[in-house]
Amino acid sequence: MTNSDQGHWILAKMGKKVLRPGGKELTLKLIQNLAIHSEDDVVEFAPGLGYTASITIKNNPKSYTGIELDEHAANHLRKSIHGNSQKIVVGNAAESTLKADSYTKVYGEAMLTMHADHRKTEIIKEAYRILKKGGLYGIHELGLTPDNIDDDKKSDIQRELAKSIKVNARPLTVKEWTTLLENEGFTILKVATNPMYLLESKRMIDDEGFFRTLKIVFNILSHSHERKRILEMRNVFRKNQKYLNAVAIVAVKN
Repeated sequence: MTNSDQGHWILAKMGKKVLRPGGKELTLKLIQNLAIHSEDDVVEFAPGLGYTASITIKNNPKSYTGIELDEHAANHLRKSIHGNSQKIVVGNAAESTLKADSYTKVYGEAMLTMHADHRKTEIIKEAYRILKKGGLYGIHELGLTPDNIDDDKKSDIQRELAKSIKVNARPLTVKEWTTLLENEGFTILKVATNPMYLLESKRMIDDEGFFRTLKIVFNILSHSHERKRILEMRNVFRKNQKYLNAVAIVAVKN
């Protein structure tokens, strides 16, 4: 574990399974709004530890494909995702190599935030390309509020986030997220938000359960370097709490 390790992998090492900004509650809302069923061919961009993949697979889609850039994460995912019509592909969400107009549901969580705006657009274009007409695209990302947030404040928050989580995080307002999707031909169907309480005790217990939270806290207390990094992240989240939220959007390909 080095000083440049990304925040989400540090949290995963400490045992945290739910790493999405809006917590389990917003992930479940996203999957509910996508209405995944047995006739769906589903693609997930950047499944990470596979938490949401397991929820999706319980809905028995016709097929599930995860596009994961991190080869280590992909190998870990394959231990649990290897059933009929289930596969993990090592690849880039912006260039998935999947067939155009072939899937009914595509989603990704906490991954567009990590990219510059032009790169966000490339990934959204790829989702549009591989979806069938009428197919749904869902995102769950870190957001900024209010919609008219001052540009200097936005820049300050992005800089502080990048420094603490070691990822060039660029969250957007709800209006900016929806505009990005609409610019690529999507029509917005549903928008849900949640406070960004990723490292607060109540959200931790809601997401992980009481006993797992105890185990995570014990692990953090036992690892001084990781503890320092996690406290730095929590301090940045708390400092900017009134400006940060989590956003889940479902849009349709026209």
